[in-house]
Amino acid sequence: MTHLYAAVAGYVGRPDQKGGTGVFCRPAGQDAWIHALDHLEAYTVVVHPKDPATVFAGTSDGVWRSTDQGKSFQRMQFPDTGKQVWCFLVDAGNPDLVYAGGSPIDLYRSEDRGASWRKLPNPQVPERCKAPFAARVMRLAQHPSRPGEIYAALEVAGAIRTTDGGETWEDCSEDLIRLSNLPHLRSKIVSDSFAEGMLDGHAIITTPADPDAVTIAVRMGLFRSADQGRTWQDLEVGRFSPVTYGRDIRVSPADPNTLYAALSVAAASHDGGLYRSTDAGKTWRRFDKVQVHGTIMSVALHARDPNTVYLGARYGGEIYGTQDGGETWHAATLPHGVKDIYAVACG
Repeated sequence: MTHLYAAVAGYVGRPDQKGGTGVFCRPAGQDAWIHALDHLEAYTVVVHPKDPATVFAGTSDGVWRSTDQGKSFQRMQFPDTGKQVWCFLVDAGNPDLVYAGGSPIDLYRSEDRGASWRKLPNPQVPERCKAPFAARVMRLAQHPSRPGEIYAALEVAGAIRTTDGGETWEDCSEDLIRLSNLPHLRSKIVSDSFAEGMLDGHAIITTPADPDAVTIAVRMGLFRSADQGRTWQDLEVGRFSPVTYGRDIRVSPADPNTLYAALSVAAASHDGGLYRSTDAGKTWRRFDKVQVHGTIMSVALHARDPNTVYLGARYGGEIYGTQDGGETWHAATLPHGVKDIYAVACG
Protein backbone atom coordinates (compact mmCIF):
# COMPACT_ATOMS: atom_id res chain seq x y z
CA MET A 1 0.00 0.00 0.00
CA THR A 2 1.48 3.30 -1.03
CA HIS A 3 0.52 6.86 -1.75
CA LEU A 4 1.12 7.68 -5.41
CA TYR A 5 1.89 11.10 -6.89
CA ALA A 6 2.24 12.56 -10.39
CA ALA A 7 3.60 15.90 -11.59
CA VAL A 8 2.00 17.07 -14.83
CA ALA A 9 2.91 19.92 -17.18
CA GLY A 10 1.03 20.91 -20.26
CA TYR A 11 2.81 23.06 -22.77
CA VAL A 12 5.12 20.61 -24.49
CA GLY A 13 4.70 21.42 -28.15
CA ARG A 14 0.91 21.49 -27.91
CA PRO A 15 -0.19 24.80 -26.36
CA ASP A 16 -3.58 24.51 -28.06
CA GLN A 17 -4.46 21.30 -26.22
CA LYS A 18 -6.09 22.14 -22.91
CA GLY A 19 -5.84 19.69 -20.04
CA GLY A 20 -5.23 19.20 -16.37
CA THR A 21 -1.82 20.10 -14.98
CA GLY A 22 -0.24 20.25 -11.53
CA VAL A 23 0.08 17.55 -8.87
CA PHE A 24 -2.21 14.54 -8.62
CA CYS A 25 -2.31 12.31 -5.53
CA ARG A 26 -3.82 8.84 -5.16
CA PRO A 27 -3.99 7.86 -1.46
CA ALA A 28 -3.03 4.34 -0.44
CA GLY A 29 -5.83 1.85 -0.91
CA GLN A 30 -7.86 4.11 -3.20
CA ASP A 31 -8.42 4.10 -6.94
CA ALA A 32 -9.45 7.75 -7.31
CA TRP A 33 -6.97 10.56 -7.93
CA ILE A 34 -7.09 13.87 -6.05
CA HIS A 35 -6.08 16.95 -8.06
CA ALA A 36 -4.18 18.40 -5.12
CA LEU A 37 -2.43 21.29 -6.91
CA ASP A 38 -4.40 22.37 -9.94
CA HIS A 39 -3.45 25.90 -11.02
CA LEU A 40 0.23 25.48 -11.94
CA GLU A 41 2.34 23.26 -14.13
CA ALA A 42 4.41 20.76 -12.12
CA TYR A 43 7.70 19.29 -13.30
CA THR A 44 8.70 17.14 -10.33
CA VAL A 45 7.21 15.62 -7.21
CA VAL A 46 9.32 14.00 -4.48
CA VAL A 47 8.35 12.17 -1.29
CA HIS A 48 10.73 12.92 1.58
CA PRO A 49 12.64 9.63 2.08
CA LYS A 50 12.53 9.88 5.90
CA ASP A 51 9.16 11.60 6.29
CA PRO A 52 6.47 10.29 3.91
CA ALA A 53 3.97 12.92 5.07
CA THR A 54 6.19 15.57 3.45
CA VAL A 55 5.95 15.87 -0.34
CA PHE A 56 7.76 18.47 -2.44
CA ALA A 57 6.42 19.78 -5.74
CA GLY A 58 8.50 21.74 -8.24
CA THR A 59 6.23 24.01 -10.24
CA SER A 60 6.15 26.93 -12.66
CA ASP A 61 6.10 29.16 -9.57
CA GLY A 62 8.75 27.81 -7.24
CA VAL A 63 8.51 25.21 -4.47
CA TRP A 64 5.23 23.95 -3.06
CA ARG A 65 5.07 21.51 -0.16
CA SER A 66 2.56 19.18 1.40
CA THR A 67 2.83 17.99 5.01
CA ASP A 68 -0.30 15.82 4.86
CA GLN A 69 0.70 13.21 2.24
CA GLY A 70 -0.51 15.23 -0.70
CA LYS A 71 -3.96 16.23 0.49
CA SER A 72 -3.00 19.91 0.19
CA PHE A 73 -0.01 21.97 -0.98
CA GLN A 74 1.23 25.42 0.07
CA ARG A 75 3.81 27.64 -1.57
CA MET A 76 6.98 27.90 0.51
CA GLN A 77 9.21 30.91 1.18
CA PHE A 78 11.05 30.84 -2.12
CA PRO A 79 13.24 33.75 -3.27
CA ASP A 80 12.05 33.88 -6.89
CA THR A 81 8.53 34.23 -8.25
CA GLY A 82 7.59 32.57 -11.52
CA LYS A 83 10.65 30.31 -11.34
CA GLN A 84 10.40 26.80 -12.74
CA VAL A 85 11.67 24.16 -10.28
CA TRP A 86 12.58 20.82 -11.86
CA CYS A 87 14.26 18.73 -9.14
CA PHE A 88 14.91 18.16 -5.45
CA LEU A 89 17.59 16.38 -3.45
CA VAL A 90 17.17 15.53 0.24
CA ASP A 91 20.56 15.26 1.97
CA ALA A 92 21.27 11.64 2.90
CA GLY A 93 22.49 12.49 6.41
CA ASN A 94 20.41 15.54 7.32
CA PRO A 95 16.65 15.21 6.67
CA ASP A 96 16.16 18.96 7.06
CA LEU A 97 18.64 19.86 4.31
CA VAL A 98 17.09 19.96 0.83
CA TYR A 99 18.40 21.22 -2.51
CA ALA A 100 16.37 22.30 -5.53
CA GLY A 101 17.24 23.02 -9.16
CA GLY A 102 15.50 25.41 -11.51
CA SER A 103 15.15 26.78 -15.02
CA PRO A 104 16.79 28.99 -16.13
CA ILE A 105 19.69 27.28 -14.34
CA ASP A 106 19.77 28.12 -10.63
CA LEU A 107 20.29 26.11 -7.45
CA TYR A 108 18.58 26.60 -4.09
CA ARG A 109 19.11 25.26 -0.58
CA SER A 110 16.76 24.81 2.38
CA GLU A 111 17.83 23.96 5.92
CA ASP A 112 14.32 23.65 7.40
CA ARG A 113 12.86 20.77 5.36
CA GLY A 114 11.78 23.02 2.54
CA ALA A 115 9.94 25.76 4.46
CA SER A 116 12.35 28.50 3.36
CA TRP A 117 14.97 28.63 0.64
CA ARG A 118 18.23 30.41 -0.14
CA LYS A 119 19.41 30.98 -3.69
CA LEU A 120 22.92 29.61 -4.18
CA PRO A 121 25.54 31.35 -6.36
CA ASN A 122 24.75 30.86 -10.02
CA PRO A 123 27.05 28.18 -11.51
CA GLN A 124 27.66 30.26 -14.67
CA VAL A 125 27.19 27.37 -17.05
CA PRO A 126 28.37 28.25 -20.56
CA GLU A 127 25.68 28.23 -23.24
CA ARG A 128 26.83 25.57 -25.68
CA CYS A 129 23.48 25.04 -27.40
CA LYS A 130 20.95 27.69 -28.31
CA ALA A 131 17.63 25.96 -27.65
CA PRO A 132 14.05 27.28 -27.76
CA PHE A 133 13.79 26.89 -23.98
CA ALA A 134 16.03 27.87 -21.06
CA ALA A 135 18.40 25.18 -19.78
CA ARG A 136 17.16 23.25 -16.76
CA VAL A 137 18.62 21.59 -13.67
CA MET A 138 16.92 18.23 -14.16
CA ARG A 139 18.39 16.09 -11.36
CA LEU A 140 20.84 16.21 -8.47
CA ALA A 141 22.92 13.36 -7.01
CA GLN A 142 25.05 13.32 -3.87
CA HIS A 143 28.31 11.45 -3.30
CA PRO A 144 27.64 8.54 -0.89
CA SER A 145 30.30 9.57 1.64
CA ARG A 146 31.10 13.22 0.79
CA PRO A 147 27.80 15.08 1.29
CA GLY A 148 29.09 18.38 -0.08
CA GLU A 149 29.88 16.74 -3.42
CA ILE A 150 26.80 16.99 -5.61
CA TYR A 151 26.33 16.44 -9.34
CA ALA A 152 23.66 18.03 -11.51
CA ALA A 153 22.29 16.85 -14.86
CA LEU A 154 21.32 19.77 -17.08
CA GLU A 155 18.96 19.94 -20.06
CA VAL A 156 20.41 20.99 -22.60
CA ALA A 157 23.70 21.94 -20.92
CA GLY A 158 25.50 18.79 -19.79
CA ALA A 159 26.57 18.35 -16.18
CA ILE A 160 28.16 20.28 -13.31
CA ARG A 161 29.66 19.40 -9.92
CA THR A 162 30.05 21.09 -6.56
CA THR A 163 32.24 19.95 -3.68
CA ASP A 164 31.09 22.56 -1.16
CA GLY A 165 27.34 22.07 -1.01
CA GLY A 166 26.55 24.35 -3.92
CA GLU A 167 28.60 27.45 -3.10
CA THR A 168 30.82 26.91 -6.16
CA TRP A 169 30.38 24.74 -9.25
CA GLU A 170 32.63 23.16 -11.89
CA ASP A 171 31.72 22.13 -15.41
CA CYS A 172 31.66 18.40 -16.25
CA SER A 173 30.68 18.64 -19.89
CA GLU A 174 33.88 18.86 -21.91
CA ASP A 175 34.19 15.12 -22.40
CA LEU A 176 30.50 14.79 -23.23
CA ILE A 177 31.15 17.24 -26.05
CA ARG A 178 34.18 15.22 -27.15
CA LEU A 179 32.01 12.09 -27.34
CA SER A 180 29.47 13.97 -29.44
CA ASN A 181 32.02 14.01 -32.26
CA LEU A 182 31.49 10.27 -32.68
CA PRO A 183 29.03 9.76 -35.55
CA HIS A 184 26.57 7.63 -33.53
CA LEU A 185 26.49 10.18 -30.67
CA ARG A 186 25.78 13.29 -32.79
CA SER A 187 22.27 14.69 -32.46
CA LYS A 188 20.79 18.07 -33.32
CA ILE A 189 17.02 18.60 -33.00
CA VAL A 190 16.20 21.92 -31.37
CA SER A 191 19.53 23.78 -31.25
CA ASP A 192 22.44 24.86 -33.41
CA SER A 193 24.92 22.19 -32.24
CA PHE A 194 25.41 18.48 -32.90
CA ALA A 195 26.63 18.23 -29.29
CA GLU A 196 23.01 18.78 -28.24
CA GLY A 197 22.22 15.09 -27.73
CA MET A 198 25.14 14.47 -25.38
CA LEU A 199 24.40 17.67 -23.45
CA ASP A 200 20.72 16.75 -23.10
CA GLY A 201 21.00 15.60 -19.47
CA HIS A 202 17.89 14.21 -17.81
CA ALA A 203 18.96 12.30 -14.69
CA ILE A 204 22.08 11.49 -12.72
CA ILE A 205 22.94 9.03 -9.93
CA THR A 206 25.63 7.90 -7.53
CA THR A 207 25.53 4.62 -5.62
CA PRO A 208 27.38 3.23 -2.57
CA ALA A 209 28.11 0.14 -4.68
CA ASP A 210 30.39 2.28 -6.88
CA PRO A 211 30.91 5.35 -4.67
CA ASP A 212 33.33 7.36 -6.77
CA ALA A 213 31.40 6.91 -10.02
CA VAL A 214 28.54 8.97 -11.38
CA THR A 215 26.14 7.88 -14.12
CA ILE A 216 24.14 10.28 -16.27
CA ALA A 217 21.13 9.59 -18.49
CA VAL A 218 21.16 11.70 -21.65
CA ARG A 219 19.40 11.59 -25.00
CA MET A 220 22.12 9.34 -26.42
CA GLY A 221 22.07 6.75 -23.63
CA LEU A 222 23.74 6.14 -20.26
CA PHE A 223 27.29 7.31 -19.52
CA ARG A 224 29.55 6.74 -16.50
CA SER A 225 32.38 8.79 -15.07
CA ALA A 226 34.93 7.41 -12.60
CA ASP A 227 36.82 10.70 -12.16
CA GLN A 228 34.28 13.27 -10.96
CA GLY A 229 32.97 14.05 -14.42
CA ARG A 230 36.27 14.75 -16.11
CA THR A 231 35.83 11.87 -18.54
CA TRP A 232 32.79 9.78 -19.48
CA GLN A 233 32.41 6.24 -20.80
CA ASP A 234 29.45 4.92 -22.79
CA LEU A 235 27.69 2.08 -20.93
CA GLU A 236 26.46 0.97 -24.36
CA VAL A 237 22.99 0.24 -23.08
CA GLY A 238 22.00 -0.45 -26.67
CA ARG A 239 23.50 -3.91 -26.19
CA PHE A 240 20.55 -4.71 -23.95
CA SER A 241 17.75 -2.46 -25.19
CA PRO A 242 16.45 -1.61 -28.67
CA VAL A 243 15.79 1.95 -27.44
CA THR A 244 18.40 4.15 -25.79
CA TYR A 245 16.91 7.60 -25.06
CA GLY A 246 17.76 7.92 -21.35
CA ARG A 247 15.14 9.88 -19.45
CA ASP A 248 15.44 8.58 -15.89
CA ILE A 249 17.79 6.48 -13.80
CA ARG A 250 17.36 5.51 -10.15
CA VAL A 251 19.17 3.52 -7.46
CA SER A 252 17.23 1.08 -5.31
CA PRO A 253 17.13 2.32 -1.70
CA ALA A 254 17.41 -1.31 -0.57
CA ASP A 255 20.25 -2.53 -2.80
CA PRO A 256 22.95 -0.17 -4.11
CA ASN A 257 23.77 -2.61 -6.94
CA THR A 258 20.24 -2.42 -8.32
CA LEU A 259 19.55 0.38 -10.81
CA TYR A 260 16.47 1.22 -12.87
CA ALA A 261 16.56 3.13 -16.16
CA ALA A 262 13.73 4.51 -18.28
CA LEU A 263 14.65 4.05 -21.93
CA SER A 264 12.53 5.19 -24.87
CA VAL A 265 12.81 6.06 -28.55
CA ALA A 266 12.98 9.84 -28.21
CA ALA A 267 11.57 12.76 -26.25
CA ALA A 268 8.35 12.54 -28.25
CA SER A 269 7.71 8.86 -28.89
CA HIS A 270 5.13 6.18 -28.30
CA ASP A 271 7.21 3.33 -26.94
CA GLY A 272 9.71 2.59 -24.21
CA GLY A 273 10.74 0.20 -21.48
CA LEU A 274 11.92 0.11 -17.89
CA TYR A 275 15.23 -1.69 -17.54
CA ARG A 276 16.91 -3.02 -14.39
CA SER A 277 20.55 -3.72 -13.61
CA THR A 278 21.56 -5.84 -10.60
CA ASP A 279 25.30 -5.29 -11.08
CA ALA A 280 25.55 -1.49 -10.76
CA GLY A 281 25.01 -0.84 -14.45
CA LYS A 282 27.19 -3.43 -16.17
CA THR A 283 24.27 -5.37 -17.64
CA TRP A 284 20.55 -4.61 -18.05
CA ARG A 285 17.31 -6.53 -18.58
CA ARG A 286 13.78 -5.38 -19.37
CA PHE A 287 11.88 -5.13 -16.07
CA ASP A 288 8.35 -3.98 -16.88
CA LYS A 289 5.62 -6.09 -18.46
CA VAL A 290 3.51 -3.32 -19.98
CA GLN A 291 3.17 -1.46 -23.27
CA VAL A 292 3.33 2.30 -22.94
CA HIS A 293 2.13 4.73 -25.61
CA GLY A 294 4.44 7.60 -24.72
CA THR A 295 8.03 8.25 -23.71
CA ILE A 296 8.71 6.91 -20.21
CA MET A 297 9.57 10.05 -18.27
CA SER A 298 9.93 8.90 -14.69
CA VAL A 299 10.62 5.95 -12.42
CA ALA A 300 9.36 5.95 -8.82
CA LEU A 301 10.94 3.74 -6.14
CA HIS A 302 9.49 3.32 -2.66
CA ALA A 303 11.95 4.32 0.09
CA ARG A 304 10.99 1.39 2.34
CA ASP A 305 9.56 -1.26 0.02
CA PRO A 306 11.93 -2.44 -2.73
CA ASN A 307 9.14 -4.45 -4.39
CA THR A 308 7.17 -1.31 -5.24
CA VAL A 309 8.12 0.39 -8.51
CA TYR A 310 6.10 2.76 -10.71
CA LEU A 311 6.69 4.34 -14.10
CA GLY A 312 5.02 7.30 -15.77
CA ALA A 313 4.73 7.76 -19.53
CA ARG A 314 4.38 11.09 -21.22
CA TYR A 315 0.99 11.11 -22.95
CA GLY A 316 -2.47 10.09 -21.81
CA GLY A 317 -1.74 9.97 -18.10
CA GLU A 318 -0.17 6.50 -18.26
CA ILE A 319 1.15 5.19 -14.95
CA TYR A 320 1.94 1.53 -14.29
CA GLY A 321 3.22 -0.10 -11.13
CA THR A 322 4.27 -3.31 -9.49
CA GLN A 323 4.15 -4.13 -5.79
CA ASP A 324 5.62 -7.60 -6.04
CA GLY A 325 9.03 -6.92 -7.52
CA GLY A 326 7.92 -6.95 -11.13
CA GLU A 327 5.92 -10.19 -11.23
CA THR A 328 2.62 -8.46 -11.88
CA TRP A 329 1.76 -4.93 -13.08
CA HIS A 330 -1.32 -2.76 -12.77
CA ALA A 331 -2.45 0.49 -14.36
CA ALA A 332 -3.01 3.64 -12.30
CA THR A 333 -4.10 5.91 -15.12
CA LEU A 334 -4.62 9.59 -14.37
CA PRO A 335 -8.01 11.18 -15.03
CA HIS A 336 -8.92 11.80 -18.66
CA GLY A 337 -7.62 15.06 -20.07
CA VAL A 338 -4.31 15.38 -18.28
CA LYS A 339 -1.32 16.30 -20.39
CA ASP A 340 2.38 15.56 -20.05
CA ILE A 341 3.49 13.49 -17.06
CA TYR A 342 6.94 14.60 -16.01
CA ALA A 343 7.41 12.76 -12.72
CA VAL A 344 5.88 10.07 -10.55
CA ALA A 345 6.64 9.36 -6.90
CA CYS A 346 5.41 6.97 -4.26
CA GLY A 347 5.74 6.58 -0.51
